[in-house]
Amino acid sequence: MKVTASELKYVFPKGFWWGSASSATQMEGSAQADGKGPNIWDYWHETETNRFFNGIGPDQAPQFYSRYKEDIKLLKDTGHNSFRFSISWSRLFPEGRGEINEKAVHFYNEVINTLLAKRIEPFVNLYHFDMPLSLQHEGGWESRSVVEAYVDYATACFTLFGDRVQKWFTHNEPIVPAECGYLYGHHYPAVVDFKKAVQVAFHSVLASAKAIERYHSLNFTGQIGIILNVTPSYPRSQHPADLEAAEKADLLFNRSFLDPSVKGTFPAKLVSMLREENFLPSYEPDDLMIIRENTVDILGINYYQPRRVKAKEHLPNRNAPFMPEFYFDYYDMPGKKMNPYRGWEIYEKGIYDILKNLQENYGNIECFISENGIGVENEERFKNSEGIIEDDYRISFYKEHLKWVHQAIQEGANVKGYHVWTFMDNWSWLNAYKNRYGLVSIDLEQNYKRTIKKSGYWFKELATNNGF
Repeated sequence: MKVTASELKYVFPKGFWWGSASSATQMEGSAQADGKGPNIWDYWHETETNRFFNGIGPDQAPQFYSRYKEDIKLLKDTGHNSFRFSISWSRLFPEGRGEINEKAVHFYNEVINTLLAKRIEPFVNLYHFDMPLSLQHEGGWESRSVVEAYVDYATACFTLFGDRVQKWFTHNEPIVPAECGYLYGHHYPAVVDFKKAVQVAFHSVLASAKAIERYHSLNFTGQIGIILNVTPSYPRSQHPADLEAAEKADLLFNRSFLDPSVKGTFPAKLVSMLREENFLPSYEPDDLMIIRENTVDILGINYYQPRRVKAKEHLPNRNAPFMPEFYFDYYDMPGKKMNPYRGWEIYEKGIYDILKNLQENYGNIECFISENGIGVENEERFKNSEGIIEDDYRISFYKEHLKWVHQAIQEGANVKGYHVWTFMDNWSWLNAYKNRYGLVSIDLEQNYKRTIKKSGYWFKELATNNGF
């Protein structure tokens, strides 16, 4: 329903990007179809099915690969003027490099052209946690050869699709493969090795800069950036030890990618911390110059929850594997608002604090909220007599975050859009379909039947009115 601006309390700038985010592995399904090569998720599910909720693997993602036309119509029906998806590296290059898969080229061309025909701008992300298995055998992001293979993959994407795609992103949340794959065991290869995690992080930053360099060298007129989960680190108190703990958490988890991506340099304090523990990565003479000279045009910000920390209560065990938690402890703040299904704190003002930090300390870089959402278990409880899930909690979650985005815009923050996670209930990396995030529900027992939720209809009103 279209209403006048005077009836809206929160009006957003003209041309604001309303949309959602997705990723290939989480949405496409058809993991063995049409020549796609295996990625690390296909392999891990095959070899350690027990790690995945109810044993459900990526092949049972919602089948966007075969149903993209139906789904893009639903994007329009839920008010999208923009949509982020990723290109599966192992679908385009089954071996990670070398021969290109023409069926994949056809698929992504069809997706892009169908989006544009519906006047939905494609935002394309290159790497979203889905390393081709053949390249993981070379060491994945630990390996220099994989950095070069990534640049070749990115170049192919730019060349094939860059005439129509104006918004490119090199990585989604590059801290995640480093911390989940090389520190905490949540993602493959489930290694616990801080030095390897640092090398993975450095190579991810370098790969991003090299892809940006290549994109600009091809004289495209669009923008290229990166998507980071910039999670504010809040100290327990203003005590110097708590403040130092928060600063170190921020350096490790935020500024390790934010600073080189936007400013072109790694924070001196972070370098000093890593040098002190003998964890500096190996690199080649020109690497730092390439990072310095190829910063992002645009920044995507994923925000779900804050990080609350305090000074260490006890000295760490120096004989144990080194972890980020050698520098701080997590702080369980009394009275915090929680999403009990995901175990995450809900703190809406965090999104404002991120935007103000970018405004004040990062040149007010052009940015947008690239992910924000809430996962809830057993949403079928909330179905009405017409089979529509009445997810008022999700609408409330969006509204309370958007109020703070609006406040930041009023104060001059250079934020151009808001994308939710996600368009439709999708397969999550280890949780499969345990928690649902979509504007559209997926019924696994009825051949992935799609039904717009109450939040999807609300989102269309939000986008149509450019506010609420």
